[in-house]
Amino acid sequence: MSNIADLIEAYILRQLATQQDGKVELRRTDIADEISCAPSQISYVLSTRFTQDKGFVVESRRGLGGFIRIVQVPVKNMVYEDMLAAIKPDTELPVVQSMIKYLLQHEMITGREASLMMQFVVSIFQSDSITDKERVRMLKTMLLTLENFS
Repeated sequence: MSNIADLIEAYILRQLATQQDGKVELRRTDIADEISCAPSQISYVLSTRFTQDKGFVVESRRGLGGFIRIVQVPVKNMVYEDMLAAIKPDTELPVVQSMIKYLLQHEMITGREASLMMQFVVSIFQSDSITDKERVRMLKTMLLTLENFS
């Protein structure tokens, strides 16, 4: 038999699954009534199982008319956003290569794509005619293109 936390998580995930946009607004009292649990148990589940690291953004308002808004953010998007933010004019080749390796290890790109990206990255870092600003723009464009096609 599942514990209360598992039941609460499953309930919230079912509610999210019914939404096309990956966001749901729920009331704590409705969840508590449905599962026969205390609102504090719902808070516990939200703080441990619906975290940003796991691809969720939770907004919570307590009291009368209070609600819980849960938005599921695709983890892939968060990875690309972090990588885009990390690329700066002083970013060095090994850092970008480790990003490509990360994408490959987490099956966000294929081996063939990783090989092509590595060749491209090495070429733009070795080029004397490409400025730091142009290199940043090219690397970010490459990542944005990947994000849009994945």
